[in-house]
Amino acid sequence: MQEFTLEEVAKFNGRDGQKAYVVYSGKVYDVTDSDFWDEGEHMGLHKAGVDLTESLDMEAPHETEALEDYPVVGIIKDKE
Repeated sequence: MQEFTLEEVAKFNGRDGQKAYVVYSGKVYDVTDSDFWDEGEHMGLHKAGVDLTESLDMEAPHETEALEDYPVVGIIKDKE
């Protein structure tokens, strides 16, 4: 499985033809094809290319199982 840094994930912001990736609990999800992530933005609340772990745990009106519908394309590599 591919390893990413948060800086690398930030490049996948869903804008200008880029794929849209989000991070949750150390896993990198590809939400590019989701109708809920138009142009890298989700419901005007979240942007692609970032770690959403904290905000999803605290603010999301849905369970995190919603991410299970999207492919995991990698993990966040441990800081060395």
